[in-house]
Amino acid sequence: MNQTRTFLLMAWLMVAFLLWREWGAEHAATEPAAVATAQPAATTTLPVASASAIAGHAPATTASASNGLAVAGPLVHLRNDVLDLQVNGQDVVHAELLQYRQTRAEGSPSVVLFNPEPAQFFVAQAQWRGSDGAPLVPVVEGATREFVLAPGAATVSARFVANAGAGVQLQRTITLTRGSYAVQVHDALVNTGASPWTGNIARTLDRVPPVVKAGFTNPESFSLNGAAWYSPTDKYKKRKYPNFSKDGPLDQTVSGGWVALSQHYFLAAWVPQKDQAALFTLAEKGRIYEIAAHGPQVTLAPGQRFASNATLWVGPKLADKLEATAPGLELALDYGMFTVLSKPIHWLLTQLHKLTHNWGWAIVLLVVLIKLALYPLSAAQYKSMAKMRKFQPRIAQLKERYGEDKQKFQMAMLDLYKKEKINPAGGCLPVLVQMPVFLALYYVLLEAVELRQAPWILGWVSDLTAQDPYFILPLLNAAVMFLTQRLTPAVGMDPMQQKMMQMMPLVMAVMFAFFPAGLVLYWVTNGTLGLAQQWWNMKRFAEEPAQA
Repeated sequence: MNQTRTFLLMAWLMVAFLLWREWGAEHAATEPAAVATAQPAATTTLPVASASAIAGHAPATTASASNGLAVAGPLVHLRNDVLDLQVNGQDVVHAELLQYRQTRAEGSPSVVLFNPEPAQFFVAQAQWRGSDGAPLVPVVEGATREFVLAPGAATVSARFVANAGAGVQLQRTITLTRGSYAVQVHDALVNTGASPWTGNIARTLDRVPPVVKAGFTNPESFSLNGAAWYSPTDKYKKRKYPNFSKDGPLDQTVSGGWVALSQHYFLAAWVPQKDQAALFTLAEKGRIYEIAAHGPQVTLAPGQRFASNATLWVGPKLADKLEATAPGLELALDYGMFTVLSKPIHWLLTQLHKLTHNWGWAIVLLVVLIKLALYPLSAAQYKSMAKMRKFQPRIAQLKERYGEDKQKFQMAMLDLYKKEKINPAGGCLPVLVQMPVFLALYYVLLEAVELRQAPWILGWVSDLTAQDPYFILPLLNAAVMFLTQRLTPAVGMDPMQQKMMQMMPLVMAVMFAFFPAGLVLYWVTNGTLGLAQQWWNMKRFAEEPAQA
């Protein structure tokens, strides 16, 4: 198999994979929303919420999403150097990511993850309720409504208090740490009454799914847009919108896990205290989709105190930060079936960026390293190609001898290959090895928020995740393919096949015009290095043409 065919096979395998993924996304079965079924009451010391308690957890936020957010108490601002939150004690209703802009345009506003507006509704809630269904609604202590990280300070906190009629007090502290997207929520319950009090907490994420444009040239359509959760036993699981009910209700009691709603580049996740069990559930409430961690449920005797901590991640999918926040949270960078390859490739790309300080050049160096690692396979391929080239005159004579009898010509050519110990499929192995590597890198480029809006060469490629504005990279790719074809004469091709091959540079240029520039940069670099390798190795293994 010559280099042009190898390159073409690799291209078509890539396109076929993307089309298969797109078909699967568009044809995913959708079923009517399922009502959460009753769960048996737990009997542990700190049991998860009972069925009646879960049924009573109908947050005001989700019920009123169609008309905006019904605020349970006065809103306060809580801000560090990377997050600006609006909270009311039990709901985080607005989250602005200060270091991420919606577009690269000057003056573009920051990305907003949580939003109470009906069309973009997305909120997080942590709500305690008594066994009678009455909620504990914390309100901010004092008159201060602005809690901003002071210069030189490591943390900033806001305190909230809720008092129940039964004499139970909830003391809640929400803390932000400098440079961190992990919001710490500490709850302390104190029974100051004369009777026992039983209650439970539900930590929920509710949102209207964002509208994502479908298409294999749109990277966002391949990222997980839906719910994800993790348990130490079953590991990482996920479910896309609108298929929350497709595989039945989620009904899993977990200690040491997390629940999340994911989108392209960004994530919101609740991480309950790892030694306190919670019941994970999914729900569809009209336009609202919810994932929740219910529990623990506690019973406090008079004078008793109980504490429960949780972390709310609100921010980008930064692998090292997620891994430090909770076990398995880094899996929210969903590389699908290529996780085993994508994680080390992402790590290597990050190390190369530390060297180059430019994600575009990091991609180029990554391709160079991959090419060097695969060089022994490529050299064997080119050696086989050079041997085939030696016998090209013999093949031409066979073609002339058998004329239009293609079957006899193919048989004679295979006999020649067998006699001379030529493996015409020798180029397939490098393709089979490179394809998983390429697709793993493709998913890294899709998921790595570090590359979002990252420039390569200013004035040309200012965003590696967007299309090349001047189509220079697609044209360069066409030129590389054309030169590769010129360097490798077609062996055993009929005129129709040759015409199809000659059209491929143009076809691929048109297709790549719609791909993110980072992916096309990878492809151009890979093709250019392949062309250079082919030229060098064919000179190295060149032989005199075999005589008839």
